[in-house]
Amino acid sequence: MSAMSPSTAFAHEKPLAAKVLVIGHRGAPALRPEHTLASYGKAIADGADFVEPDLVMTKDGVMVARHENEIGGTTDVADHPEFAARKTTKTIDGHAETGWFTEDFTLAELKTLRTRERLPQLRSTQYDGEFQVPTLDEIIDFVAAESAVVGHPVGIIPEIKHGSYFQRLGLPMEDQLLATLAAHSYTRTAPVEIQSFEIANLKYLRGKLGKAHPNIRLLQLIDDADQRPYDVVIAGDKLSYGQMLKPAGLHEIARYADAIGPNIEAIIPRTADGHLGTPTALVHDAHAAGLELHPYTFRPENQFLAKDFWQGSDPKTFNEAGLIAQIRVYLDAGIDAFFVDDPAIGRKALATR
Repeated sequence: MSAMSPSTAFAHEKPLAAKVLVIGHRGAPALRPEHTLASYGKAIADGADFVEPDLVMTKDGVMVARHENEIGGTTDVADHPEFAARKTTKTIDGHAETGWFTEDFTLAELKTLRTRERLPQLRSTQYDGEFQVPTLDEIIDFVAAESAVVGHPVGIIPEIKHGSYFQRLGLPMEDQLLATLAAHSYTRTAPVEIQSFEIANLKYLRGKLGKAHPNIRLLQLIDDADQRPYDVVIAGDKLSYGQMLKPAGLHEIARYADAIGPNIEAIIPRTADGHLGTPTALVHDAHAAGLELHPYTFRPENQFLAKDFWQGSDPKTFNEAGLIAQIRVYLDAGIDAFFVDDPAIGRKALATR
């Protein structure tokens, strides 16, 4: 790593949140296959304040946790000859995808599959074939039980994936998600934060929630500046994520959401040679609008770190010290929570400030 001192190289901002939170991004996917109960359990044991299930729908209308509705890369579906004919190409949010899709499977069929490591060239495959695809109901019950073990509530931060796409299929998630949260005693009181890259569904949820559910907050996710939320695209509007991050856009978001979730590089961009550049005004501007910042995603391998923090020259090197140092730069920049693939490292970064 370079000798650059984060405390002197970057301006300091204070977080808006009373306590900076560690979010287990898809659980603890640096250590267990993502979006499995094992991954969530590892995250909780390692100190995550929240765990994140990305939600997609089955053919029979059940919410399950997968990062995408295409499951060829995260399950053994390709090894099941009985499902070979279901491989297809679809357009998801304007992009062609080829593979197998959750909406073409019943829950019972998905339960015959087993998960596998999404990044086998980088992370261990030792757990391939061991775990099922979990439902949201199963995740809530599991987190409730694990919270009792660790002695404090662990939050759940579900993301509605491809909201408009599933609505058009007749498989909308918004009302079902609220009903599921209400049906479990745990999520009637435990911290919950609902995320989406789209806008209309968050506004809809804000209207449905009102002020009657103080444990449920809303997070507006932010993609690259030149991209647009897909519900904006299909409505024929031109609003980009970059415009949403301008002061006026942030004040508009604050009317329906509690926080924004930008890529970490929207806060401190990388230079052309991969080093950390100059912090933007985003933290200051978001806080001025009353919004917390929950950026994504901190990962422990060299290839995901700024060059300032690499150990050696191998992109695959697992680099705990480098990740701690990089997270601390962003903590000094004033973030309020952060998504991390190894929550134990995130907890260490907070403890060593």
